[in-house]
Amino acid sequence: MNRSRLAAVAFAVLAVLAAGGCGDPGGLRGAGATPTAVGPTHLWPDLPSPSVPAEDYGAIESVKVEGVRVPKGDLREVDPVDVVRADFSENPGTYDRSDSAYRRTMERLEDCAEDGSGEKGRCPVLKAYYRDLTGDGKEDLIVGVSTPDDNLDIRVYAEKERQLTQIMEMSDAVLGVELAGRDLIIRAVSSLAGYEYHTVWSWDAHQKAMLPTSDEIVRAPNAPRPKTARPSPVRPSASASSSAGGGR
Repeated sequence: MNRSRLAAVAFAVLAVLAAGGCGDPGGLRGAGATPTAVGPTHLWPDLPSPSVPAEDYGAIESVKVEGVRVPKGDLREVDPVDVVRADFSENPGTYDRSDSAYRRTMERLEDCAEDGSGEKGRCPVLKAYYRDLTGDGKEDLIVGVSTPDDNLDIRVYAEKERQLTQIMEMSDAVLGVELAGRDLIIRAVSSLAGYEYHTVWSWDAHQKAMLPTSDEIVRAPNAPRPKTARPSPVRPSASASSSAGGGR
């Protein structure tokens, strides 16, 4: 510390002591013992590496979607229904082609009109949204498809060199979807009553796809309170207090 900084510190200390008055001796006061830092404890350090990875939650790699042109590289010029038809035909995603829910979804896609409205509300493609999720300065396409099993299939598409590319796909019992910056936040039903899942999907430049970077289970905002009342705290009786006080 140089001399000018020493002088400034000394002046500041004198000012604090003067402001404290004669009744306050001033000076530093101890805050008590500082707890010792404890590092993480590694459990089962000799655990062997798994031979098979766990089941992935949704698609974690980009997939090209053939048969859909992207005029001028602008995804707003593409009909979302055409995108969904082409993608479901080539990349069923979480559905097996022989699955009844997949077959019924494909049948309902045939009912979609050019404007995506469909007959009698049977078109499963929801309103499309656009947001730059990859950070390349171009808007990406976010599509939701309601499925016959009461789930919502969510897919995100990007344009790479005039090629339509799926960069995210998942299906779940979705409660709500939010956009926060370049993240897609999905709230889904939990099997635990009163709770819900919150999953954050973010762009990963190395994988070239959206990945579930955060997945947590939280208390639902409208969850009912427990019906069983909490027991009241036990307070010591007057006689107990007297006994504890040494008979005073």
